[in-house]
Amino acid sequence: MTELPQNVRWQLWIVAFGFFMQSLDTTIVNTALPSMARSLGESPLHMHMVVVSYVLTVAVMLPASGWLADRVGVRNIFFTAIVLFTLGSLFCARANTLDELVMARVLQGVGGAMMVPVGRLTVMKIVPREQYMAAMTFVTLPGQVGPLLGPALGGVLVEYASWHWIFLINLPVGIIGAVATLWLMPNYKLKTGRFDILGFVLLACGMATLTLALDGQKGLGISPLMLAALVAVGAVAILCYLLHARGNSGALFNLRLFRTRTFSLGLVGSFAGRVGSGMLPFMTPVFLQIGMGFSPFHAGLMMIPMVLGSMGMKRIVVQVVNRFGYRRVLVCSTLGLALVCLLFMGTALMGWYYVLPVVLFAQGMINSMRFSSMNTLTLKDLPDELASGGNSLLSMVMQLSMSIGVTIAGLLLGMFGQAHLSADSGVAHHVFLYAYLCMAVIIALPAFIFARVPNDASKNVIIARRNRSHS
Repeated sequence: MTELPQNVRWQLWIVAFGFFMQSLDTTIVNTALPSMARSLGESPLHMHMVVVSYVLTVAVMLPASGWLADRVGVRNIFFTAIVLFTLGSLFCARANTLDELVMARVLQGVGGAMMVPVGRLTVMKIVPREQYMAAMTFVTLPGQVGPLLGPALGGVLVEYASWHWIFLINLPVGIIGAVATLWLMPNYKLKTGRFDILGFVLLACGMATLTLALDGQKGLGISPLMLAALVAVGAVAILCYLLHARGNSGALFNLRLFRTRTFSLGLVGSFAGRVGSGMLPFMTPVFLQIGMGFSPFHAGLMMIPMVLGSMGMKRIVVQVVNRFGYRRVLVCSTLGLALVCLLFMGTALMGWYYVLPVVLFAQGMINSMRFSSMNTLTLKDLPDELASGGNSLLSMVMQLSMSIGVTIAGLLLGMFGQAHLSADSGVAHHVFLYAYLCMAVIIALPAFIFARVPNDASKNVIIARRNRSHS
């Protein structure tokens, strides 16, 4: 990185800062959900909508962000993303009802959706291709620190101030980032074709209605007729998109992507796998606080071993996949995660608290191995001209599956729980016991998909780390 001009290094810092804001926000909120529920007079069982509204909005808006950056310019879109994210944070802090909080999270989600993809695009434009990997490692490192800091910071703010501060801390950071973006970042543009508005609307409509239908009567209190209408609208929208994209070179996502077998298997497996994984960051802090009576700060600290395990695994995942192959790694890690999920619940209910950090560290390692393997399997065999579209589709599916995972976790708690859960109620442990058993089954199911992955014909290249004394 020392060979880069000073102004380019500052631009990389701005992108890194955007990654940090986005990753911090996705993890800091989970720890505060029980406190938000008390403050807003809601049941903790309904609070999953605070997470779902944000993640679903990011999924819906992702396909448009890259095109907008090329058309309007990366500086303009990155600045707009930070402003929207910061405004959304302000409205979140001022929310007095759950509905107001959900609407503010949607605004935050629009900003979040543009921040990370446009950040990646910016790095591609300002850094020579041979330095791209080093630059991306630099800007994504703060994004890995965000989940490490988020749960503990959220716990401290909730316990010693109030939940509003988890959003208010974004304001000064957002203002500094917005000013720095306008001042330091060049406004690169590219010639773009026409945006597939019809395809975008059909996909967005399909994703949103089907996710809301999943929440259905329990979460939203809608009638069976309205529920059926939502499912019908969602299914028709997805079907219409498939018809629209068939043989259409200008479609948002080219259906030729699915001719690559590893892409099809990887995408379906990623979707199913992340539905299960998406439940864990939501369920764990809620279980520790409501089921086990932990303080928000203590519950936040318990999430740190999971992130450390995840970061540690990234260094050796290539060697593991080369040694055992994608199929074995994905099947074993999927079944292993289901087992660790049950182990965590069992050790907590038996009061073996000193074992919990070890179990959560193992959970982080296994989850990280699955994510890295799923991502590379999905994209590794795509032809160059389809790689960008495949990457965008994978990013969208990742966000969508996470929102569905959190929705299902909320549904499980609602199905087994009563109107209100409290730490001293006798029913709390049973509610979480049944919810975790169902979660373990959902996490294990994608193993059937990964069992169909073909044997690997090629090895992944390990990038050697430079000797620091010579850099």
